[in-house]
Amino acid sequence: MRRARNQKTKKSVSKRFKVTGTGKVMRGHAGRRHLLAHKSPAQRRRLRQDAELPPGDAYRIKECLPFSH
Repeated sequence: MRRARNQKTKKSVSKRFKVTGTGKVMRGHAGRRHLLAHKSPAQRRRLRQDAELPPGDAYRIKECLPFSH
């Protein structure tokens, strides 16, 4: 995938996703901002972990991050 000339990084995407060294795109889980008191400790631990994006979505995210791969 070639980077277009003068393509800028989409800053909103760079704050929400990260690309690993092997090229996987990782995202955080929803539901971790507030209302945590009624959630079980196990659920709160699971929400801490990053999740991998499916390849179809990862392709679109990588297009917005021209310098990350």
